[in-house]
Amino acid sequence: MIESESREGVELPAPTSNPLYLALGCTLLFAGLVTHIFVSATGLVLFMLGAIGWWREVLPRNHEVRAPLQSESERARPIIARDIGVEHFVQGNDLRHRVRLPVEVRPMHSGVKAGLAGGVAMAAIAGSYGLLAHQSVWLPINLLAGSLLPAVDHAEFSQLLAFSGRAFAVAAFMHLTLSTLVGLMYAAMLPMLPGRPLLWGGVVAPLAWTAIAWPALGILDPALAEHVSWPWFIASQIGFGLTAGYVISQVEPIATLQAMPLVERVGLEGPGLSEPREAAPDLHDAEGQS
Repeated sequence: MIESESREGVELPAPTSNPLYLALGCTLLFAGLVTHIFVSATGLVLFMLGAIGWWREVLPRNHEVRAPLQSESERARPIIARDIGVEHFVQGNDLRHRVRLPVEVRPMHSGVKAGLAGGVAMAAIAGSYGLLAHQSVWLPINLLAGSLLPAVDHAEFSQLLAFSGRAFAVAAFMHLTLSTLVGLMYAAMLPMLPGRPLLWGGVVAPLAWTAIAWPALGILDPALAEHVSWPWFIASQIGFGLTAGYVISQVEPIATLQAMPLVERVGLEGPGLSEPREAAPDLHDAEGQS
């Protein structure tokens, strides 16, 4: 028995997400060289948090968790050396032989639902900003449409507070499309990230793309960036992330098809894949008995 093993369990390194924060911070740190210094500043903060957190995981002592041992009946059989060839895996009840991660995924429709729900939350927060700050719900809608409509850049501020059918149609199309695409991305990525999915989807991701959108909008469209309230922008992104992450976390994951034989994937019948069917009763015998 090794030193880290006892009757209660085995000491294993504790899971940590600090290396991912360090990697993300390093990426943003260098991305700021071609975008904006604010991106590098955000990357530096994440890099330092990840580095310090990772350092504290191993010094002055390793951060470990105790994994309970299985009972003797549940443990694997001892390995016995044999002279015969390798016994190949035979498909039976255990279909998880050498699977590739992820083993389970969220269905695609959960990403669509999450994106639409997050879009509603984002629109509610953006509309609240327009009503509270400028007494007009159309300001955030016109600002969103301004990324595609050049006429909005040269519009007076009073015109941004008024309703525009063209701007509303463009903004609605952009909002629904982007919300659905981001929801699908959340459904694919959040289950694979360590820790709490709501933290990644509701805090880390919104802060990361806000750090990229702020300098990018200032370079691509400075006139439009002057009217954007960035605290409310961040709040709307966090509202989207928390809502979408919650919707995805409530959906039951489904197993991938990688462990299924090819004939089952395409819907064919093959020997040994299904239990034999019971023979149907003979109609002539049934009539004779009656």
